[in-house]
Amino acid sequence: MQNINRKVRVRFAPSPTGGLHLGGVRTVLYNYLFAKKHGGDFILRIEDTDQTRFVEGAEQYIYDCLNWCGIEPDESPKHGGTFGPYRQSERKELYKKYAEELISKGYAYYAFDTQEELEKMRVDFKSDENPSPQYDSKIRMSMKNSFTLSSEEVTAMISKGVPYVVRIKIPFNETISFNDLIHHDVSFDSSTVDDKVLLKADGMPTYHLAVVVDDYLMKITHAFRGEEWLSSAPVHILLWKYLFGLDKMPQWAHLPLILGPNGKLSKRDGAKYGFPVYAMNWTDPRNHEFTEGFKERGFLPEAFVNMLALLGWNSGSEQEIFSMKEMIAQFSIDRVHKSGAKFDYEKAKWFNHEWIKINAAENLMSEVKKVLHSKSVVVEDDEFLKTIIALVKDRCTLLTDFYEQSVYFFKNPDSLDLDTIKPKWNDEKKHFFEEYCIQLESLTNWNVTEIENTFKNLAAEKNIKPGELQLPMRIMLVGGKYGPAVFEIAYQIGKDVTINRINIALTQINNQ
Repeated sequence: MQNINRKVRVRFAPSPTGGLHLGGVRTVLYNYLFAKKHGGDFILRIEDTDQTRFVEGAEQYIYDCLNWCGIEPDESPKHGGTFGPYRQSERKELYKKYAEELISKGYAYYAFDTQEELEKMRVDFKSDENPSPQYDSKIRMSMKNSFTLSSEEVTAMISKGVPYVVRIKIPFNETISFNDLIHHDVSFDSSTVDDKVLLKADGMPTYHLAVVVDDYLMKITHAFRGEEWLSSAPVHILLWKYLFGLDKMPQWAHLPLILGPNGKLSKRDGAKYGFPVYAMNWTDPRNHEFTEGFKERGFLPEAFVNMLALLGWNSGSEQEIFSMKEMIAQFSIDRVHKSGAKFDYEKAKWFNHEWIKINAAENLMSEVKKVLHSKSVVVEDDEFLKTIIALVKDRCTLLTDFYEQSVYFFKNPDSLDLDTIKPKWNDEKKHFFEEYCIQLESLTNWNVTEIENTFKNLAAEKNIKPGELQLPMRIMLVGGKYGPAVFEIAYQIGKDVTINRINIALTQINNQ
């Protein structure tokens, strides 16, 4: 159970290096739900200290994704706040100060090893017992750093501008423990942890130093992140201990992985198995590699966040459809699962179908209009469109389905499924539709009841079962075997269009 005795402040701290993966959006969502549940603040912090990985446009993409999901930060580079700057690249001098404090206390040190020397270390110290040597308490004294060099040598090298990094000094053979809100008691043997770099040669901090300093200065109370960061916990715990005291450390929750068909869900899974893995379309400007998003695939944001919330959390009830307001009210970190949650695209589509069904037609109009316009279908009458959406939305799983399910209300079908009609077609049916068109022409009241009664009365007169005629009529009006009630379709498209489409179909059938 989380202990909350001060104002909740949580953060999402992405690197602007590419698209926003499902796992990242779920981390955002859980942070946001927790903050709002407890009347707290949600902070967006951009961790851009690794300038070699910075991608133009990635930060704006993050804002766009959160906006689409309905998640508004209380503080961010864009929104401002009293704890800024909110980009780590703008906080560079802060980190240097804390790195120097660690050095002065003996908890960190200067390391002057070149890339070639590091590579040589990995070769020289490799053995059957240690196949992947790392810069740690066992190897530290064999390298070029402020433990193996005199203070005079260190001072001289720094004054000459010799490149260096600052590394944390990990103690040997200690147990480092903490309580995780999901995994509970977690312990590490410090002997398995290497002396991580805290400050790089360019003066920028690594994630390890920056995240601790920023969480402290921004008064973060709870830190939710993916469980892939669990292995970094010992370094972060020591930094909290050395710099600020463990009583100031946020409560951590390491979220379970989202699993794909082959383990951790990756963007490659989407390309391989045909489903999105990013919130929105992303094209990497460096190599023009495209990754599809849920938004463009045709998902509603309400369905997307609803699906994500239940991908690792449950409310303890049978309820599956949640609004954002309901999720905030019911969310509890205690009910987040420990084990990985397997992503099921079919289940994701089910959520979207349910949200399309429960949304009012008016709420769907803007997106449906975009879908139709993308296919060169111009909608001039919004009221008519609203009526059509209400008629067909229960048949749509994705927003993109609205094209196929409604295009025939706006234009004649491009083709007719005559192969379905022909096997049971005969002259009696041909004559039925010819006469039906004549009777439709004379109708003074064009409504569903009159259209249907005329149809059924004529079928009875011709001694033909109405069921044998409705499918051909549907294909004549729609083009295929889908759509709402066929007489409703006829009513909506109007008398002249209905008669014209039947005649077009009769001509095509007769010519085959």
